[in-house]
Amino acid sequence: MTRMQQKYGSEVTAALQSQFNYGSPMAIPKIVKIVINMGVGDAIQDAKILDQAVDELATIAGQRPSLTRARKSISNFKLREGMAIGCRVTLRGARMYEFLDRLMNLALPRVRDFRGVSPKGFDGRGNYTLGIRDQLIFPEIDYNKVQKIKGMNISIVTTAKTDEEAHQLLAGMGMPFRKAAA
Repeated sequence: MTRMQQKYGSEVTAALQSQFNYGSPMAIPKIVKIVINMGVGDAIQDAKILDQAVDELATIAGQRPSLTRARKSISNFKLREGMAIGCRVTLRGARMYEFLDRLMNLALPRVRDFRGVSPKGFDGRGNYTLGIRDQLIFPEIDYNKVQKIKGMNISIVTTAKTDEEAHQLLAGMGMPFRKAAA
């Protein structure tokens, strides 16, 4: 059992139960999965960039990503339907908690001028998405081997019904949300 799983089981569930008064312990929100998506538009010209993105995402996530393909052809971008233009990985269980721990405690504090993640990334159904501009904030990535800086989207899917419940869940887990300007 990872450190984050223990924290969720011991501290976060009790805090959410006391704050929202759930009738059943099964109603307490939990994190279901984390989806990491890396769009690589430059893969149209050079397929090696996509291979490098796949390797880097596999290093960050600890699991091999799947390729995402173009749904439509767009002639202005020289894009054909079915071309590989990105990669994504879905994390669940222990790997998900381990990645969340590294994201909150190692990677995000390494962002330059970091003041916290935006609290506006919720979708209205209790899921949270944040964008990262470069993959170098993860300590697993070797700076010398990176040829091109690529960003990624990280979506955290929860069972929370509202954004407020999801915000309290992630804040309890240790997500460094930006403080509202007073």
